[in-house]
Amino acid sequence: MTHPLRSKRLPEPPGSRPRPGRALVTAAVLVAGLGLGTIAPAEASPRTAPAADSAGTAGTAGTAGAGAPGRWSDEPHGFASLAGGTTGGAGGKVVTVTDHASLKKYASAEEPFVIRVKGAIDVDPFGSDIVVASNKTLIGVGSTGEIVHGELHLNPGTSNVIIRNLTIRDSYVEGDWDGKTNDFDAIQMDTVDHVWIDHNRFEHMGDGLLDIRKDSRYVTVSYNQFKDHNKAIGIGWTTNVQTEITIDHNWFTGTKQRNPSADNCAYAHLYNNYLSAQVADGDPVWTYGNWARGKTKMVIENSYYSGVQHPYQADATAELVQRGSILKNVSGRKDAWGKAFRPKDFYHYRLDPAAAVPALVTRFSGPQKNLGTNTVLNVPADYPTVQAAVDAVPAGNDGTVTLRVAPGTYREKVFVPANKPNLVLQGTGRHRSDTVIVYDTPAEYGGSTGSATVRIAASDVTVRNITFNNDFDEAAHELKGEQALAMKTTGDRIVFENTGFLGNQDTLMTESPKLEVQSRVYIRDSYIEGDVDFIYGRATTVIERSVIRALNRGSTTNNGWITAASTWKDNPYGFLITRSKVVSDAPAGSFHLGRPWHPGGQPDAIAQVLFHDTYLPAAIKSSPWTDMSGFSWKDARFAEYGTYGPGAGVTADRPQLPAAELPNHTVAKYLAGTDGWAPHRVRAAR
Repeated sequence: MTHPLRSKRLPEPPGSRPRPGRALVTAAVLVAGLGLGTIAPAEASPRTAPAADSAGTAGTAGTAGAGAPGRWSDEPHGFASLAGGTTGGAGGKVVTVTDHASLKKYASAEEPFVIRVKGAIDVDPFGSDIVVASNKTLIGVGSTGEIVHGELHLNPGTSNVIIRNLTIRDSYVEGDWDGKTNDFDAIQMDTVDHVWIDHNRFEHMGDGLLDIRKDSRYVTVSYNQFKDHNKAIGIGWTTNVQTEITIDHNWFTGTKQRNPSADNCAYAHLYNNYLSAQVADGDPVWTYGNWARGKTKMVIENSYYSGVQHPYQADATAELVQRGSILKNVSGRKDAWGKAFRPKDFYHYRLDPAAAVPALVTRFSGPQKNLGTNTVLNVPADYPTVQAAVDAVPAGNDGTVTLRVAPGTYREKVFVPANKPNLVLQGTGRHRSDTVIVYDTPAEYGGSTGSATVRIAASDVTVRNITFNNDFDEAAHELKGEQALAMKTTGDRIVFENTGFLGNQDTLMTESPKLEVQSRVYIRDSYIEGDVDFIYGRATTVIERSVIRALNRGSTTNNGWITAASTWKDNPYGFLITRSKVVSDAPAGSFHLGRPWHPGGQPDAIAQVLFHDTYLPAAIKSSPWTDMSGFSWKDARFAEYGTYGPGAGVTADRPQLPAAELPNHTVAKYLAGTDGWAPHRVRAAR
């Protein structure tokens, strides 16, 4: 936007303007001083080191390691976490597949992909393979993702694969109980490394449910269900002793053998598994639970065996250590000899009590409705820039994608296009000032919109714990266009929590695609600074429990305007600034609350602004509203209600909202629109 008054900011004495970090700390102190509550830290980064004796690293909100309540993590544990770890398709694009052809295309591609499987995919021809190449994540969306009548196949040399939250079922051929005729496994892998098989359901297949063969290494199999089948997990098919495998929190029910059969494994760690309702066909040999074969070293801990023949057994050449398990209604071999190995020498994990295993495993194993619905992209661990992570989000995205941005300064411009909704941009530092996205473009180079450090055109975007900055130094330059936006939004239903917006002129623009379209923005527990029109636009915008700093440009009479709304005349709701605090070191009576912006002289842009229950400093003028570009402020919808502090007052030039109208000017009324959007209630419930 253009302004009749030049926004040249005069040089200030050293230290007069707080650096971003100091400003944010000051803002936090002010918030605390107002009794507005503390600003909650962001969720911990998923790539932090695990705590002692935990089974995995921290995951997304509400998740935990494999042995903790929550029962799922975005990070593999056990042997799959070693030797560089297993990241699957991290760093690649996210795609959603609903048919066999698409699944086959992306699974076998050379480049990395995060592949969301939505709905049941029928594989044709019956029993055929879907080749899964290196650097892939296959994850079912909620509990819907199914692969029917087909096998996932990892060829020799495949590395770094995650398969989660899928049901793979029904390639069984009647009469072929032993699978000798039809080798239709659920998953088969030969000579692979770094594979995590997690929260899947395998049932009623043609041969083995899970075949881990020929020197495959660094494998974890966790929280899966193996059901209604003859052979569950076979490991081996080699004379070498190389495979390292962790098998935990799996439910084997209605299976006959290979629960697992582990042949020549260097290390096989089995803990907190539940074996129940074993197929009882009177077979004295080939009906069993766990079998350490060849030269396997096996450790079994805190598992639960119910109605199992030969619960655990070992060849004379193998070593098997068992501790803490519960056996109920079992018979046959219970072998234990040798020292095997100490799993804690390799990785941290935490055991659940054996008595709790049936309830925990039946509840938390298999596909989960809240897995696969939130795809997590880590910056810079997997994507070098924020924009690279945005670019990985699929157009028309129909599931939540969280971009977790680690602490640091990201000097880049970011654009979230309108066709990439349902994003969460989450700083993972302790404070919002730990994660900063900054650039220094003024409007002189690309216009006002082009100056924005970050632009969000998509709807349904939530941003937490990040600071946005346009650090263009207007005092050091003589330009015609010195507007320099830190953030511009045009999408609907956008939330900013615990965020910072730093700049001078036009710091924060909340807009809509066109005048008569309503977009809504909710800003809470945040910090906004600037001088000229630094909160502006036509979107319905609520700023709650936040600190607004009006910067001193060095004038004794006019240092700027806080707002410049351009609300559409038929929209009753423009800007609501409530339960917040305005602070300034500008001279008394030198700052305005706002003025009415009519872009391009548009007469139907009738500004609406309400300062409600908000502290105003002495810097605010006694007549705080002014005209703009020939349009009178008196024709706009400007008002105060319950403002206080040395800059507050009631005069003829300070319209007050009548008390009778207050019920129509609540946070809920501003944000509800036609769809009842209520992000303030979600936030308050946390």
